Amino acid sequence: MEKNIRVRFAPSPTGGLHLGGVRTALFNYLFAKQHNGTFVLRVEDTDQTRFVEGAEEYIVDCLNWCGITPDESPQKPGAFGPYRQSERKASYKQYAEQLIADGYAYYAFDTTEELNAKRATAPNFLYGQTTRMEMRNSLTLSENEVAELLAAQTPYVVRIKIPQNETVSFVDMIRGLVSFDTNLVDDKVLLKADGMPTYHLAVVADDKAMEISHAFRGEEWLPSAPIHILLWKYLGWEDSMPQWAHLPLILKPDGNGKLSKRDGDRLGFPVYAMNWTDPKTGDVTKGFKELGFMPEAFVNLLAMLGWNDGTDKEIFSLAELTELFSIDRISKAGAKFDFEKAKWYNHEWIKKSTAESLQPIVGNLLAEQHIAVKNEAFLLKVIDLVKDRCNLLGDFVSQGSYFFTAPNEYDSAAVKPKWGPEKAAFFQDFAQNLNTDSSALQLEEQFKALAETKGFKPGELMLPLRIMLVGGKFGPGVFDIAVLLGVEETQNRIEKGIAAFN
Repeated sequence: MEKNIRVRFAPSPTGGLHLGGVRTALFNYLFAKQHNGTFVLRVEDTDQTRFVEGAEEYIVDCLNWCGITPDESPQKPGAFGPYRQSERKASYKQYAEQLIADGYAYYAFDTTEELNAKRATAPNFLYGQTTRMEMRNSLTLSENEVAELLAAQTPYVVRIKIPQNETVSFVDMIRGLVSFDTNLVDDKVLLKADGMPTYHLAVVADDKAMEISHAFRGEEWLPSAPIHILLWKYLGWEDSMPQWAHLPLILKPDGNGKLSKRDGDRLGFPVYAMNWTDPKTGDVTKGFKELGFMPEAFVNLLAMLGWNDGTDKEIFSLAELTELFSIDRISKAGAKFDFEKAKWYNHEWIKKSTAESLQPIVGNLLAEQHIAVKNEAFLLKVIDLVKDRCNLLGDFVSQGSYFFTAPNEYDSAAVKPKWGPEKAAFFQDFAQNLNTDSSALQLEEQFKALAETKGFKPGELMLPLRIMLVGGKFGPGVFDIAVLLGVEETQNRIEKGIAAFN
């Protein structure tokens, strides 16, 4: 009988959530939903020195914003809790002691000073097969000495005893058969001096306890795979081991190495899902949400970093991704992050969104800038008119604020060199004859007909009209703007514009 599909996203609460982490969560979510499985959020907070207050809540908020809410989590416990590793501490020690009893791990009593002294004499020192017998551990000490040290509560760590001359292999769902030479793997710490497990022991113990069927994680974890596979074997759980999939890295825009927060700072784009405020320094690191990205666009662009459906289609909703997602379409190669392409995804999602769905967001953005909105129906018309010109949600302010507030400043330099009394007279005539029933097309025809009568080319009059209405050389069709503003407001703005240019 096929086992239940259970996958987990297991971040550490140490700061902002990198877009690579969100993509890992997304692929877990898509796989689970596609197979009627369960998506688990497990918080890996065993490294208490790196724990940051508020980081767990932030991770939950990011996932909720993206619409990839876990089925089980610390906030929504199921039958496999606790969902924070720090609350599972007792179980790890028992497994570490079982490994020692079975000869697969050992106590290491080396002090920080002893380890530093060793590293000073051997710069590439690795604690492992060739060096473990030179160190102070339960392999080199007598049973009595070990018992005395333990009785005296001497600090120790527990290390895995990696075998010599073996090959550890597994089938990765993305990469196929992957093999490791154990002679190149060192004896990693499994249990730290504070009794907390390292990632290596905790991830295996927790995946077993939570009955995880498939483990998706970043490619940077591949070197750890032989340790984890050996632990599954040594603990007698080989038959329960999840299937592994190591996801490709998200690379810097030039393709040279993994994308980091520093790259985002240097190149001027976010790498976190949402704003992260460092609780110690108060420093704010910008996120995609606050920069003006729609969650649908953010999820869409992440899915396309390393995956495609085999066609040229690029715009997918979460429901479409859930239906079409497949592991065999994930690339082995890293995916370059392109911020211009990311903005393109956002632009496409803004365009395809209804004015009604955008209205609460745009209304809030305008309110933040102290721009009063006449009424909701008017705002909906404005959104429909300008949304094709917006790459980020904040662009609705620059592209639409002049509908609510007449310009006080004009790009006069673009008009004055060719301005004169004849043009002023033309605009006075045009304003006086505006008709409330005119469509944008009819208004354009009237404008062109009057221009011809007055001996002007329509093209030389369009720019002054635009600047009168909006203040600068931007915005949608100028006659669409005039119709939406209405006759009275358009007349007022033309009158003010004439005065400014004279």
